[in-house]
Order: sequence, then structure tokens, then C-alpha cells
Amino acid sequence: MEKELIRYSDEELNEFKLLIEKKLEAAQDELKYYHDSIMHLDLHSTDDTATSFQGVEDSNLHVEKEYLHQMQERQQMYIDHLIKALRRIDNKSYGICRSSGKLISKQRLMAVPHATLSIEAKLNRDKA
Repeated sequence: MEKELIRYSDEELNEFKLLIEKKLEAAQDELKYYHDSIMHLDLHSTDDTATSFQGVEDSNLHVEKEYLHQMQERQQMYIDHLIKALRRIDNKSYGICRSSGKLISKQRLMAVPHATLSIEAKLNRDKA
């Protein structure tokens, strides 16, 4: 006897796809914001600042740029996760826990649409 595959329906997958595409667009806009902010800081260096203030301003500028770079990297990882979720939708494996093989709850996927673990699997992994 062949085991029936448990997955979300095509209609539900389409709902998730629309949600992820909306989040992806917003995430890409935010990534562009970080990129533009870094470029803006590069264009407005402290070359024309009095020497007595230049060290402090350079330090502040460095801290701000480092923060923006970290946020940019984090945003890029989030975008990558969303793109992978769209691929899982396309191959109809979206919403299946990679640990247990059971469906991830719809509520979890609505909150974290790139999730690959159910709450139970994530809690068990975090305990280990």
C-alpha cells in the first residue's frame, strides 16, 4: 500500500506564495535602503572636518557603517530564505518539517514563512 503524501493544497500554497512574495519585495526594499545608506556614508566622509573632530567622527562613521553592513548581511540571508521557501512551494514540499516530516502549522508559517521546522522540532533542537 502506497503511503499518502501529506502536504498543503495548491490553493494554500498559493496563499503562502503571495505572502512570501510580499515579504520578499519589502525585504528587497529594505536591503536597498541599507545599501544606499552605506553609499551615502561613503560619499560623506570626514575629509573636510577639522582635525580635532575627525577621529571621533571617523569612529562614529565606522560604527554606523559596521552596523549597516551587519543589517545588510542579515537582510540578504532573510531574502535567501524567502527565495528558498518559494522554491519549496514550486516543488510542493513547502510547509513540511524537515525533522519530523509532518506539516508545520499554518499559524507558524504565516508568522515565519521561511520556517523549515515545526515548533516542536525547533524546541527540541534548541534543547539539544
